[in-house]
Amino acid sequence: MLPQRAIRVESAKETGVASVMESNPVTHNEAQGQFEITLGSEKALLQYRRTDQHITLTHTEVPQASRGRGLGNQLIRAALDYAHFNQLKVVPVCPFVKAYLKKHPEAAN
Repeated sequence: MLPQRAIRVESAKETGVASVMESNPVTHNEAQGQFEITLGSEKALLQYRRTDQHITLTHTEVPQASRGRGLGNQLIRAALDYAHFNQLKVVPVCPFVKAYLKKHPEAAN
């Protein structure tokens, strides 16, 4: 089983905006093929499939009670950072990821 690693996205000090990012870090669960944010007994997650050259972002899920807090965006940014660091082409399949990339085209680079 591969270890889980925390992914650093950005801090409020860097952005000047306080957010849920510092209290809800993203973990990369490579064994499950997903990025996760633990929310008590629940998890927000972004599932993916990876090949040597691509990362296909397949599904984003945030518990109903935690929606509207930017957690889905945080998961997407972590996945995009991972793709960039590993020089992977991003293949968005999840409608939420597609909408994010349409709204933030600079993030796809």
